Amino acid sequence: MDRLSQLENLSIHLLREAYANFNNLCMLWSIGKDSTVLLWLARKAFYGHIPFPMVHIDTHYKIPEMIEYRDRLAAQWKLPMVYGENSDVLESGMTFPEGKVDRITCCSKLKAEALKYTLNGEWTRYRFNHNKGDYEVDNDREMFTGVIVGVRADEEGSRSKERYFSPRDKENNWDVGDQPPEFWNQYKTDFAPGTHVRIHPLLDWTELNIWEYIQRENIPTVSLYYDQGTGKRYRSLGCAPCTNPVESTAKNVEEIIEELKTGKFANIAERSGRAQDNEDGGGLETLRRDGYM
Repeated sequence: MDRLSQLENLSIHLLREAYANFNNLCMLWSIGKDSTVLLWLARKAFYGHIPFPMVHIDTHYKIPEMIEYRDRLAAQWKLPMVYGENSDVLESGMTFPEGKVDRITCCSKLKAEALKYTLNGEWTRYRFNHNKGDYEVDNDREMFTGVIVGVRADEEGSRSKERYFSPRDKENNWDVGDQPPEFWNQYKTDFAPGTHVRIHPLLDWTELNIWEYIQRENIPTVSLYYDQGTGKRYRSLGCAPCTNPVESTAKNVEEIIEELKTGKFANIAERSGRAQDNEDGGGLETLRRDGYM
């Protein structure tokens, strides 16, 4: 069995373990390549059906093509799509793009805080109505206590400290030093009541693995990942004001794979174009301890 098939099998196994052990389960979809591969794997794991909500945290500063892509796939694949937002901050304009706060504070409010209150049901959620082709207020306010996330250990330092099943407290805070051991494919899934658990089926995948799998499975991705003739492309996607493209002439998946194999980005962090990472000391541990994805 080749490496991609091994990774696929483990991820599908973890997805099924999560579904079997957590009643209030959801999966985060950032619209990027990793979480879209995760979505593809979930469709494989459950034979084309996603048996739990797909949750997106909408900052309203994403590159427009990302939102168009989200809603197009939600409609085509009949996804149980839900989004949440920090409406108070958006209405008050207390954001970095408005010049009112720094990037870390903005991320904390529009992403980490919005995620926390979307997951616990305290803030309004919006669900995609497939009959209307639009979003409407979701009346289901039940708390999600199991959250599937497309985190990879090699993406940045704090993610390498995760487990496949990684507990948070009731406030979504992460104690990096209090992680359950995971030996010989034995995973802890029996946590104390009130524990919030993140599940990471892509933890062992690399950036190259992701693109090789996208090529093998012919997975649709956002065109922002490819050079459109400017000599630049996005390697990691986020909010438009804080995400910068990299120098690259790769125009398709095959060329991205070749580029990664040459070692062009060997000494350049995958998220080097994400400005908030640089303001967080070159990583994301401060934000992630407080619940960031």
